[in-house]
Formats: sequence, structure tokens, C-alpha cells
Amino acid sequence: MIESVHAAAASVESKPGETGDNLKKIAASAAHAANEGAALILFPELSITGFIPNHPVGDHSAWLRQALVAARKAAQPVPGPAIHTLIEIAAGSGIHIAAGMLEDAGNVLYNTHVLVGPGGLLGAWRKMHIPMFEMPFYNGGPAPPVVATPFGRVGINICFDALLPESTRLLAVQNAEIVLFPFAADPAPGTPQAWFDWASGAVRARCQENGVFGVACNYFGYVECADAEQSFPGGALACGPRGEVVAQNLREDDQDTMLMVELKAEDLTAARAEPEYLFRFRRPELYRSLIE
Repeated sequence: MIESVHAAAASVESKPGETGDNLKKIAASAAHAANEGAALILFPELSITGFIPNHPVGDHSAWLRQALVAARKAAQPVPGPAIHTLIEIAAGSGIHIAAGMLEDAGNVLYNTHVLVGPGGLLGAWRKMHIPMFEMPFYNGGPAPPVVATPFGRVGINICFDALLPESTRLLAVQNAEIVLFPFAADPAPGTPQAWFDWASGAVRARCQENGVFGVACNYFGYVECADAEQSFPGGALACGPRGEVVAQNLREDDQDTMLMVELKAEDLTAARAEPEYLFRFRRPELYRSLIE
């Protein structure tokens, strides 16, 4: 990891199936972050293709058929036209961009987050653990990669993945230094603070357990599709490698105000040099029974 990384997180308002307009919003936020000196910007889960609401109140069977058609129409291949546009945005602004999409993988769909830089696609992460309301739409993905970037080693856990300790540990054993946590969550009562209260415990624990930086960003805005609707409060936070919250954006009046945070290599080194650095005490030889 380089000496200092300036990172941003932006809760843009993405709409399902409106990929072109969503990418324009991503481009505007990426340009703003780059002008502020950020090397990396994180956007929420499904920010490219939009989140399809999954809490219908009418005929569930009719909703499901309509929603599955909408998901198929919105999904994009990786690589594909949306990824190409995202790379062009990164090249134009000189920033690395992490954004999410429904991925058309042929016979199945995935909930995928990609990381692109000015030079092209660096990596793609498929959501591993699928909550029950989302199971009709996409399949669970494989173990996540960690990719080398000009500023450090980066991995991604998508929303629900962050709630299971194994997800981030899969990145830590590959020497991840920065973990991105894109979310699309709307815990009651539907405020940024409610999201923070729900998500921050898990994100803080994952960072402390593994001695990594974490940057999290939540979906924002009202979505409607197939006669179902849902609203997301936005919110963003960043954690240090001791699990401490180092920055947060929980404003309700203006979610276009992005989170900006500086991640310092010296903090990572110091945390991993402490006697309580938890990753050091792993005993994999004792854990075999957990997977048998």
C-alpha cells in the first residue's frame, strides 16, 4: 500500500433499468471525487443497473415473473458496454471506480461489483451469500479475488457478505489491505443513521478481525419496478484496521455530498504491529471441523 490513499464513497440515486442515466450520475460523482484528489471512489451495490425492489404487496407470482423479466433486461455482461463506459469514465477522470451491476452470465445472473481504472477492468466480485428476498434474481458467486492496484491490494464484499466473517477472511488470506463494502439496505426506520447502526458493527468487526481498511457505501433513493417499490436511505462510512470508524456521512438532506477519507499506510502498519492484531493468532489447523 502506498503512503496515503484518498478514497471517496458516493450514494448516487440509481434507477432500475436506467443504465445510461445511472452511468451519467456515476461519471459526475467520479469527476468530483477526482477533483478533490481521490484515487478511488466506491458506489453502492447495483449502482450501474439499479436495484429491483423485492417486497411486493400484491400477487406474488405475477410480480415475480415481471421482476425476473426486468432483471434479465437490465443485466449487463462483464466485460460489456456498461463496463466499457465505466472504463472511459475512469480514464477521463483519472480515478479508479468500484460500482455494482446485475451481471448477465448467460444462463444465470449474478450481483456483481467491478473495479475499473483508467487502463481497464481490474476485477469483478460476485455476491457470495444471497439473502432470501434476493434469491429469485441471482445466484451466489465464488470466493472473491484480491487485485493489485497502484495504491494497494483491494477486495470487495457485497452487502450481506459483510455480515458473515468468512467473507472478509477470504480476502485477508490474500493479503488485502483495503476492503470495499457496497450495500443496498433499508433497515427500519429507513434513515442513514439506521443503516449505520445496522451495518457499522459488521464492517468494524471485519476490519478489526483482519487488520484492513474498510470503506462502505449504501444505496440511496426510491426505486420502483414490476408494481413493487422500495426506498433506501444512503449513508457511508470508513473504518481503520483496528475497527475504528474514521469517517462517516449520514446526512439525510443531501446524499450527493460524498464521503472523503484518507487511508494511511502507517496506520495499517501500526495496527498489524500491535500485540492484539487478531489475524496473527489464526489457527487454521483447528478449524477443519467447521467445514466438514
